[in-house]
Amino acid sequence: MKAAHKLFFIALPALVMLFLSGCTDPNAIIDQNTPIDNHNWSYANRIKNSVKIGDPSIPYNVYINLRVTGEYKYSNIFVLIRRNGPKLKGVTRYELKLANPDGQWLGQGSGNLYSYQVPVLTDFKFPEKGTYTFEIEQNMRDNPLHEVNDVGLRVEKAR
Repeated sequence: MKAAHKLFFIALPALVMLFLSGCTDPNAIIDQNTPIDNHNWSYANRIKNSVKIGDPSIPYNVYINLRVTGEYKYSNIFVLIRRNGPKLKGVTRYELKLANPDGQWLGQGSGNLYSYQVPVLTDFKFPEKGTYTFEIEQNMRDNPLHEVNDVGLRVEKAR
């Protein structure tokens, strides 16, 4: 009995590591979300993610990850994305559609949360090898913007 108990505690971490490594997406360079304190996203709270690009010759897709609660009162959200890196600087404003005109959420629902992964750059080639920083800022009239659960960035190799 003691030997089986010992074997269990030795094998358990190995099984967990094996399971977690099997769940990762090999095309994802980064897929991170940042929780928004008290679900109130202010202008000053820019979500910053850095991504290291090793091969600028291949195309990438860049997505905004967003989760809002069912109490979010708009059918869209405007965000500013600041890009900074080798030979890449700029700010672009994006509108993300979150609901149909009839109020039906377009995201994946789980309980009272709705998740979105919206492409903002597709088949994009970074100018050079290096580290690029993306800052996401909410750009709505409300400050803070209520009922935003978390915001993030995904960069993947285009398929």
